[in-house]
Amino acid sequence: MVAHVSDGFANVHTSALGLPSDGKAEYRARLADFLATFVGLTYEVEEILVEGDRVVAAYVMRARADGTPFEIRGVMRLTVHDGLIERRVDYFDSLSFLRQTGQA
Repeated sequence: MVAHVSDGFANVHTSALGLPSDGKAEYRARLADFLATFVGLTYEVEEILVEGDRVVAAYVMRARADGTPFEIRGVMRLTVHDGLIERRVDYFDSLSFLRQTGQA
């Protein structure tokens, strides 16, 4: 995944539970913990829209957190330049995640 982002990659999260990051190095450093937290992580793409250097992808994210399965819908807005993702803005419902994992 890291190979597809630019050195100045901005990873923006609008969700209260999301953790933004700036730069490819920081994204790489956080990725292992993210993948360890969300065991069996998959994204099912429901729809993709492309206009110039902008991509919008609606998805269903599925994984297990602390052994509890969950499924949440979200949308990512991507800005691509020279074949690399420069900016990702992710929208998902934190409350749905908390409810499904028994935290709310």
